Amino acid sequence: MIKNGKKGLTEGKKGPKKILITQPKPDSPKSPYFELAKKHNVLMDFMPFIQVEAIPCKEFRKQKIELAQYSSVILTSKNAIDHFFRICEEMKIVVSQNTKYFCINESVALYLQKFILYRKRKVFFSSDGTNKGLFDAINKHKENEKFVYPCSENQQDNEIVNWLKGNNCEFATPYMYRTISSDVKSKISAHDFDIICFFTPSGVKSLLENFPSFTQNGTLIGAFGINTSRAVEDAGLKLHIKAPQPQMPSMVAALEKFLVENKRSK
Repeated sequence: MIKNGKKGLTEGKKGPKKILITQPKPDSPKSPYFELAKKHNVLMDFMPFIQVEAIPCKEFRKQKIELAQYSSVILTSKNAIDHFFRICEEMKIVVSQNTKYFCINESVALYLQKFILYRKRKVFFSSDGTNKGLFDAINKHKENEKFVYPCSENQQDNEIVNWLKGNNCEFATPYMYRTISSDVKSKISAHDFDIICFFTPSGVKSLLENFPSFTQNGTLIGAFGINTSRAVEDAGLKLHIKAPQPQMPSMVAALEKFLVENKRSK
């Protein structure tokens, strides 16, 4: 059984010293994560809990979805952007310059610059990083639009699908990639960390697959995104750090706030 063997941080007077970010280590030495670690004198480790596999074009074609027929794209992750444009390139689909893009947050929206000429009148995003904010953006421009919502084979946001259905939108949800759990149990011990931060529901699933007997025992959990937060709670874990929120658009900002408040409470 993976156990922490220590009191909770709010109970035991000592602040967090070691944080695990369940994503790849940033390439840039100027990453805000490194700046945060230095500022608060904490150790920041990085370990991706999931791997993303591309769905080949041959497999994609079986879904019989003609991407060129859709005028708007709903994007909830950078992976979705990567694989949407990968499929288009491999299938020689020309993406119209008039295509509208509706993104879950500004970070995802700005990532589009890797693939398109960024135009604010064609790119929209949730003002607060929530599905509600995304729906507000779509609602203003949904007339006569046909939506394509690229997603993972094993991770679809039913709230988005239900909203599209409820608002009589014409849409398709093609699977373009799949996520699988990484083998992390041979590389780390979950009890080594005071805080573990997750960014996808699949990351939470990977934790439980790698450590089936995981109990929190004082380990603090952070989650980015509504679906990730829900996955944490559905797994029976207590959520301590949640992003995005007003004034905290990123996990770095949420961690910063938590660390500052933790110091004040001591």
